[in-house]
Order: sequence, then C-alpha cells, then structure tokens
Amino acid sequence: MRRLSMVSAGLAVVLSLGAATAQAQVNNASVNATANVLQPINVVGAKNLDFGSVLPGLTYAVATNDAGAGRFDVSGEASKNVNLTFTLPASLSGPGANIALSNWVAEAISGPATGASYVPVDGVPQASALDGAGLLNVYVGAQITPATNQAAGAYTAGITLTVDYF
Repeated sequence: MRRLSMVSAGLAVVLSLGAATAQAQVNNASVNATANVLQPINVVGAKNLDFGSVLPGLTYAVATNDAGAGRFDVSGEASKNVNLTFTLPASLSGPGANIALSNWVAEAISGPATGASYVPVDGVPQASALDGAGLLNVYVGAQITPATNQAAGAYTAGITLTVDYF
C-alpha cells in the first residue's frame, strides 16, 4: 500500500510538471487592423481628338503633341502608380461608310515632365504615375484615311480611358 502511495505521489508530481510545462508554452500577441483610404481617381475628357476638316482620299494623322490631340485630365492620390486602359474605336461613323481609325498613339505627361509616347492597345493597361500634386495629362492621337468617295458630313467615335491604382 505504501508503495502504491509513493507511485501515486510520483505520478501526481509528473502530471503537475506536465501541466506546468503546458501552461508555460501558452502565449499570445495582437496586431491592429489598419486601412489607408486613397483619394478617388477622377478622369475628365478634357479635349476631343480632332482631325479637323479633311478631304476624301487623303491620310490625316494627329500626334500627341499636335493641336488636334485628344486629352484626358486625371487626378488622384499624389505620386501613386496607375494603369491607363483605353477602349479604342475601330472607326468613325457618320452619314457615309465608316472611316477606319489606325496608328493609335498616346502620351502620359505627369507634371512638367514630358512623357514617352506609346502605342495604346485596346483593353491593355499601360503603367504610369500621378505627379506630386496627384495630376496626370494623357494625350491621344490616331490616323484616318477617308475613302475617295466618302460622303460629306460629321463623323464621330467615342474614346474611353479607364484609370485605376495598382
């Protein structure tokens, strides 16, 4: 009986040590949940892409630095990277057959710096950045060649620029 009591006491010591060891391994920590809300991006179609008055059968091109270049004004969070994604029309429509649009060109100018021209691809994002004041100007140009028998009148198409942070 005495032996059983000593074994029981020894077992109780071992079990209490095990419980103490398990308790010593308990630990915890915490973190904060945070968020930084960015200024919303605003895109304004500031100036239409304007080929002016054209003659049938001749090719007309507008570059990003020409007076007829289209312009979008973008504002948002200062110095943030953005994606510029164009939805480009295939042609101008009007009173006669459509006039194909081709040789698209775009240029993003942030602040006083001159941007590099690039060929926008319909639906494909192009990386750019807003300047220190959160501003960016995006210019767009293209080329048309009205058919030699093109009907007279006004021809138009919509160009869309989507801008998002990345």
